[in-house]
Amino acid sequence: MSTTASDPLATLGSLPGVPDAVDSVRKAVDRVYGHRVMRRRSTEVTAEAALRGSRGSAALAGADWNLEEVRRRTDFSGEDEARTVGAALRLTAEAGQLLSIWRQSPLRVLARLHLVAAGGATPDDAVGRPRLAGEPVDEPLIEAPLPGADEVAGRLEGLSQLIIAGTAAPALVTAAVVHGELLALRPFGSRNGLVARTAERIVLIGSGLDPKSICPAEVGHAEQGRAAYVAAFEGYTTGTPEGVAAWIAHCGRSVELGVRESTAVCEALQRGAA
Repeated sequence: MSTTASDPLATLGSLPGVPDAVDSVRKAVDRVYGHRVMRRRSTEVTAEAALRGSRGSAALAGADWNLEEVRRRTDFSGEDEARTVGAALRLTAEAGQLLSIWRQSPLRVLARLHLVAAGGATPDDAVGRPRLAGEPVDEPLIEAPLPGADEVAGRLEGLSQLIIAGTAAPALVTAAVVHGELLALRPFGSRNGLVARTAERIVLIGSGLDPKSICPAEVGHAEQGRAAYVAAFEGYTTGTPEGVAAWIAHCGRSVELGVRESTAVCEALQRGAA
C-alpha cells in the first residue's frame, strides 16, 4: 500500500479491473441472497458455508481433507493435519463473535484469532502477539521475504488505523488488502494464513456485503489452487498497481466461487437432498 491518498483503500478501488471485480462480486452475492431457500433456511446455509470455508482454508494450510471427513471427525488433536483442520474450524466459529470489536480494535481481534488458532500448540508467551526480532515463523506455503519485527509492528498499526478511520473502499478491496497484508507480514509465529483468511471473512461479513456469512471466500481460494493463490499474493507483494489489482481480482473470484458453493447448497436444500 504505497499510495499517500487520504483514503488509500478507496484509491485502490479505482485500479484497472477492480471496479469490474467489485461489481461482479456484488451481483453474485445478491443472487444467492435472493434464493428462495434463504428466506427460511438461511441458518442451515450459514452453517454449511462455515464448514466448507473451514475446509478450504485448512486445505491451503496443507490439510486438504475431503468435506465428509471434516464433517465426520470429532477429534482434531494428534497429527499436524488434524490440528490444522481443528484450528480452521475454531477460527470460523470465532469470527462471528468478533465483528463488533473489529472496527474499534483490529489488533485485539488479530491477537484473539491467533490465540484461537494456536490452540495451545505454541508456547504461551508467543501466542496472540506479534513476533519479536529473531523469532521464527512456521508458514511453509508463503516463501516471500519475511519483514522484520519493527516493520511488522509499523504496518500492523497502519492497517489498524485505516480500519478504525473507516474507508469508502468496497468491501472486496478492504478484505483483500487485510488478507494480503497479513500474509505479507506473517506477524505471528504460526497459523498466519488461517488468521489472514479469517480476517478477510470478518471484513466481508462486517461490511454488510455478506452479513449472513454464506459466501465463503476460503472455498474459492482453495478451488483456484495453492499455486494460483501464491502467484496472486506475490503480485500483491510487488506493490505495483497491476499486482495489487490482480490480487483483489483473485479474492473477488474466490468470493464468487464461494457464492457458487452456497448456491449449490441452497439447491440441495430445496430438493430435500441436504
